[in-house]
Amino acid sequence: MWERMHPPRTRGFRDGTSRTATAGITPGTWQPGRDLPYAGFWAQPADAAAVVGDDEVLLAGGEDGRRLPTDSSMVLTVSTGVWRSAPPLAQARRLHTVTRLENGQILVTGGIGAGPGVPPVGLATAELYVPGGGWIPVGGLSQGRFSHSATALKDGRVLVAGGCTARDDHSLRTLRSAELYDPGSRRWTPVRAPMTDARFGHPAVRLDDGRVLLVGGALAVGRGGYAALGHCELFHPGDASWEPTGTLASARKGHQATPLLGGGVLVTGGDMRGFRDEDWAYDPYSQWTTERYDPDAGTWSADADMPWGRSHHRAVRLKSGAVLVLGGTDDSSLAVGYQNAVLYDPGARAWSDEFPMGEGRWAPAALALPDGRVLVMGGLTQSGAAAPVPGEDRVTAGTETYTP
Repeated sequence: MWERMHPPRTRGFRDGTSRTATAGITPGTWQPGRDLPYAGFWAQPADAAAVVGDDEVLLAGGEDGRRLPTDSSMVLTVSTGVWRSAPPLAQARRLHTVTRLENGQILVTGGIGAGPGVPPVGLATAELYVPGGGWIPVGGLSQGRFSHSATALKDGRVLVAGGCTARDDHSLRTLRSAELYDPGSRRWTPVRAPMTDARFGHPAVRLDDGRVLLVGGALAVGRGGYAALGHCELFHPGDASWEPTGTLASARKGHQATPLLGGGVLVTGGDMRGFRDEDWAYDPYSQWTTERYDPDAGTWSADADMPWGRSHHRAVRLKSGAVLVLGGTDDSSLAVGYQNAVLYDPGARAWSDEFPMGEGRWAPAALALPDGRVLVMGGLTQSGAAAPVPGEDRVTAGTETYTP
């Protein structure tokens, strides 16, 4: 039955070229860690955790299985594997961003301060975590927003771009505005020029030359309606200007964009629920195609297909340059978290065979540790019809660490 519903995907390119060889990478091992002080998950933009110093990780905010935001924050001492509660955020928030500054402090921006059932008004507040201290309010944004992106620039400032807020009691407004945070003055300045396209839930990647690439995302189109975007754009920090750049072959939301060593960006997966390019057959499942961005040419090209489609997964670059893609779910049901991971070899442009994680999860927090391992925290395990309690998804407090 499963095989009839989910036919196997052939590794290869959309031009029909078969690429059946797997990457020359030997998968490493997963080790379970200590549970988080609370169970939570972090949907797009998924920037929920940051490295603090050389031996600590901060995790802040998020939501539980009833979509209620939390003000909890916690710190992991990596060398001991022990979590401790940190001072709470001044504002409970979900769909916010967590960004590490050059001075080691952590900036938390925007989000939603309420659960479902009320107009999702974006928060215009921001807070700063000072290691060894607590949270400090750092002014207000000119526009409340959630599901935006926040990117640390080479000069130390932070670019906050796009996102969403309430349009009225029944629908959302997607934003084209952006603003810059100056850690020296702790002030926000609106970016004069609007973005090329309104978008939310989009990944943003700082390129080697300092420009910021915004990739796809979603556009609110009505009551509960969202359209995926293929449009991408670049932010130039020097003159705070926007420039359209290459368009994705497949519009994507719920995807990941990962910077590659030596330049380039790899985009993986995303929600589907549309017609396939190759045969115009309707496909409700998540995307298995990938695309690669050339910063010099400003263009996207098809890359090797993943062994399986997935969305709301996480992709983390390893010190070797390989990309670890983990977890995720199927957009047709959003029912269970995938209990596997896969490695991408940028040189061979190929994927390894899938290998198991300790726990299936989607929308977890994940980040690379200073020692080269990857830490994965929380996430949804069962949702919707698969959840044992109607109206309350099952969320895990479990953590695990991948060692290459």
